[in-house]
Amino acid sequence: MIRTAALTVQIADPRVDPRPDGWAEFARDLYPVWDYDLLGIEAWHARNPPVLAVLRDGPRVVGGLAVMVCRTLRAGGFAPAPTGRTRSLRPRWAEAYLPLLSGYPACVTADDVPAADLRALIRAFERALAKWVGPGLLGVMYRAMGDDVAAAAGGRARAYRRIDPIAVLTNTGMSVPDWLESLAPECRAVIDRLAADPGLVTEAAPGRTDLDAPELAAMLNAHRARQDQRAWDGGQPSRIGGLHLDTRSPVAPAYLDAFVRRPEVITRTYRTPEGTLLGFNTMIDHPRGVAMHHWAATPASQGGVPYLYADAYARCVRHMIDNGRPELTAGRALLDVKRRFGFGTRELATVAVPRPVMGR
Repeated sequence: MIRTAALTVQIADPRVDPRPDGWAEFARDLYPVWDYDLLGIEAWHARNPPVLAVLRDGPRVVGGLAVMVCRTLRAGGFAPAPTGRTRSLRPRWAEAYLPLLSGYPACVTADDVPAADLRALIRAFERALAKWVGPGLLGVMYRAMGDDVAAAAGGRARAYRRIDPIAVLTNTGMSVPDWLESLAPECRAVIDRLAADPGLVTEAAPGRTDLDAPELAAMLNAHRARQDQRAWDGGQPSRIGGLHLDTRSPVAPAYLDAFVRRPEVITRTYRTPEGTLLGFNTMIDHPRGVAMHHWAATPASQGGVPYLYADAYARCVRHMIDNGRPELTAGRALLDVKRRFGFGTRELATVAVPRPVMGR
């Protein structure tokens, strides 16, 4: 049970502030996007840099939120250097959001924090954020939250909306042959064809130090841009990219370089026999579930391999099964395609909180 009288919130800018006491120990069991050093690299290259709100019950860290304080869409491509001054009259809004791990909530709590205490934690965070940003804060948006956090963030005069869910494949104790047998024949045929393709050289390992991060970043950002354009052309921007009022930044080479070196991140590359990069996938291996994270490939129209993503799905599923992980997640895009490979979905919601009701 959280002691409300002992509840405090510390907001730290990872570009300039030291790592909050106790955060490294708390984040040790989280996905790597919560690492304070990685947050700092992300922040220095972001148009809307993330800050970290650390929730404490007395001296103990009991939770945290990653928050982007967003500027107007006409602002420059990178945020100005931090000056140590946080309070401002300039209109800004905040988003609790993990733009680099779509579908995972930007709010985490200790395992022993009761669901009934989430509301108190959220309200304490809102009061601290309003004070930290200043009177120019228009409100806070909780993006892509699970039902527990969305319910705690909701309430009177707070807008609640279901959004596209995250793709999830639950490990039911099946074998790899069982999973393959559950697929449509055409899906199995594509997986078999890719596995036998002599013109496709694939390599995967955790903590890779042999990769060219600018090459990966260029491919990934071009892939994201194509998704966004396809979404707008198709008139369904929420389905495969093209987020309305998109606050994300391009993924920086420096971030990818640090990310792929981590021991829990397995990076698979696809190349021609001559060494040309055709695609890559990063996968986070975690006891609570495997996350199929970054994916990018050269389009078939530009010399890429058709349906290359099918091989990545198959290898990630094999890893989940062979290592006994409870689930595999695969982001919020192309859900119809992922259903062909056995994925279901987990519901997500966004809650928008205007400034007058923050903390109430």
